[in-house]
Amino acid sequence: MFQGYLGDDGATRAALRGGWLATGDLGHLDSEGYLTITGRKKDVIITSSGKSVAPAALEQRLRMHPLIHQAVVVGDNQPCVGALITLDPEFLAHWRAALALQGEMREAREENALREEVARAVAAANSAVSRSESIRVFRVLPEPFDVTNGLLTPSMKLRRDEIVRHYASEIDAMYQSRRRPGRATITADEASNWDDSDNVFR
Repeated sequence: MFQGYLGDDGATRAALRGGWLATGDLGHLDSEGYLTITGRKKDVIITSSGKSVAPAALEQRLRMHPLIHQAVVVGDNQPCVGALITLDPEFLAHWRAALALQGEMREAREENALREEVARAVAAANSAVSRSESIRVFRVLPEPFDVTNGLLTPSMKLRRDEIVRHYASEIDAMYQSRRRPGRATITADEASNWDDSDNVFR
């Protein structure tokens, strides 16, 4: 199936270990011996408390909500797991029409309702993982990840490193907003006590 990389002995040795091909995939075997692929090893997030989190499953569950178009789970060296989220523009238009809010403060009320709906999507995604792996903060971004802004590959895969670099200030603000004034860091104990009110909406 695979003999090696042409002209790159180092990459070949890294990929072929003892006659086995190291694909870089993560997975688990169920009680009947079936293998389920759960993500990529290189994508694993390690929080500041040392918790390893595979983001793919959380992202997939987030995208099950019709409002959510894209999701990238973040949290390397952070006190908890967070997410960057983009919304599906077509469904968002339908959702707003169905909400049909009128009168004063319509925009503020609509934003609050949207925040609550996205929070419900996050809670549903979190129901499949442990508390330490759950998304505790999130931010809704104003535009999608796409090929033209360099955040998707031509095959429409997420360019995670580029996304984290591109939205570094938003990610920092997402976590800083929950830190106490005058505190530079959040302890692991404090992180474990974050709840739904800690969600950040943009």
